[in-house]
Amino acid sequence: MPFYNSEEERQHGLQQLQQRQKHLIEFCYTVAQKYLFEGKHEAAVPAALHSLRFRMNVHGLSSVELVPAYLLLAEASLGMGQIIQAEEYLSQAQWTVLKSTDCSHAIHSLLHRNLGLLFMAKKNYEEARYHLANDIYFASCAFGTEDIRTSGGYFHLANIFFGLGKLDIADTLYIKVTEIWNKYLNNHYEVLLQVRTQQIDLLGKQFETDTGLDEAQEAEAIRTLTSILDIRESTSDKTPRKTVFVLKTLALFYFLTMNSTKAQEYALRAFNLAKQRHLSLQEQTTTEELLSLVSGGKAHPTTQ
Repeated sequence: MPFYNSEEERQHGLQQLQQRQKHLIEFCYTVAQKYLFEGKHEAAVPAALHSLRFRMNVHGLSSVELVPAYLLLAEASLGMGQIIQAEEYLSQAQWTVLKSTDCSHAIHSLLHRNLGLLFMAKKNYEEARYHLANDIYFASCAFGTEDIRTSGGYFHLANIFFGLGKLDIADTLYIKVTEIWNKYLNNHYEVLLQVRTQQIDLLGKQFETDTGLDEAQEAEAIRTLTSILDIRESTSDKTPRKTVFVLKTLALFYFLTMNSTKAQEYALRAFNLAKQRHLSLQEQTTTEELLSLVSGGKAHPTTQ
């Protein structure tokens, strides 16, 4: 233990320790989330356990702040096929939420999302839909109905309807998820474009792209959009425009993450499909503009 000359120094030292622990909580949580979105469930467990341990040190053994870590461990367990273990973590999370008088909408959303995933794994789709509907409700209260943090509930709900053969409902939800991500990415591009103009006018600096997302959210975007693309491509004969829309969204995502190879790949696929399927002139023009953008041109993307 360090030696402190005064109580004030001791308090300052404790505050610094807590700040470091809070940073580690968020770091471990993000790493675990990233692994989960990448399908690396076993690799997510150590980071999730560290997040839980640091949360206990900072917030105590019964704090609602422990819930996100329990949910990470539950999701990792589900991914490894350990349903009983997942149920134990979810029971602990539920009990902690029930005892709390100050539980945020965001935590309620995460709890219901993971309960939805549990019942999906158990093939109890009625219960899964109930919990995912609650996930969407609480996420909407916390972030809004069109936020990327709400889109995960729509995505999982769409997967249920797709699996049940209710393709019209699933299609509507997949469209909504893609539109949410597209709007977010396009809006972010608009902000960065303004920054670029200011930098060129005032400072002459180079424009740097960025998604505004952390590593876990970027992994979620990739998993979600590529999953929807797989479904779209399996039915592209019927809905080529919807396939093009997902391809353009992925191209914009990779452009903002500065992965020019993948950005050009998806933009070129969108352009070729629009040409081959004789989509509208406007659609062909927007895909060409996007291809020019990600290839180093100055065309402005219009991805709607």
